[in-house]
Amino acid sequence: LDPDRKHRRQPQASRPSSSFNHTPDSLCDHSKMPHRLVQFAKDSIRAHLRGDSPPVASSENIPPWGVFVSLHGPGTGGEEGPLRGCVGSLDLAEDVRLEDEVGRVAVSSATADPRFEPLTPAEVDDLVITVYLLDPPEEVEGPTDLDPGKLGIIVTGRRGRKALLLPDLPGLDTAERQLEAAKRKAGLGPDDEVSIQRFTARIIT
Repeated sequence: LDPDRKHRRQPQASRPSSSFNHTPDSLCDHSKMPHRLVQFAKDSIRAHLRGDSPPVASSENIPPWGVFVSLHGPGTGGEEGPLRGCVGSLDLAEDVRLEDEVGRVAVSSATADPRFEPLTPAEVDDLVITVYLLDPPEEVEGPTDLDPGKLGIIVTGRRGRKALLLPDLPGLDTAERQLEAAKRKAGLGPDDEVSIQRFTARIIT
């Protein structure tokens, strides 16, 4: 999840901060019908790879502070398959339509994550897609204010080096591990001083 690949727009001046509650959102049975944003992300990827017109978004216009879309291949035994892409955008403008931004970010995750080869059309049907809707971050003092199972983290260090980690990532089960991983991602050492922000995210699968 490379914050340097974020799609920055004008910050929202009027969007209020929310309480920091982890909110997984699975409004539909996974065995039946995916959440509409997950389906829109998949339809956007499929259309892009086929060279078709993108799906038409609804008129909904309630963008969060940020949007990330992660893509995993099929797994076994209830586990996620390998990561195939994860890209996000932050500081969304108030006139951005949510579905349009989810679709755009999904396509970027599928085709423009430099860590992976672009997806092929044959992979789309079996993708496991997660959409993260990020709330505005708040400054915190240190690890005692973190909860990696519920809260994401943004660190900023020397020369503006910066990294973002989403909440509830595998292997990051303590605040110390989350902070260390974020520093490493930013190219900083474990003892480097950083400013820390935390954020909550609505996680849609």
